[in-house]
Amino acid sequence: MKTYPIELPESAFSALRKSPDEFVQEMKYAASVKWYEAGMISQDKAAEIAGLSRYEFLKLLARYKVSAIQYTADVLEEELHNAREENRP
Repeated sequence: MKTYPIELPESAFSALRKSPDEFVQEMKYAASVKWYEAGMISQDKAAEIAGLSRYEFLKLLARYKVSAIQYTADVLEEELHNAREENRP
């Protein structure tokens, strides 16, 4: 795994009451959850970025109050259309 340095103000660590290592881990969690929520990456990829198992990532989603099931508007519309078609007399 490659390492990429980023510059942060020292106050960033104290603002979240985290050590630098804890802060970096929290950034990985937040980024992976946000990218998953935005539909940019899969659950598997998000779990990998966060350094968690898929089960642990699902628990992380709950902690961040993000649904584990992500539907785009198009997919949801298609699902609703199919459900209506199936229920027609």
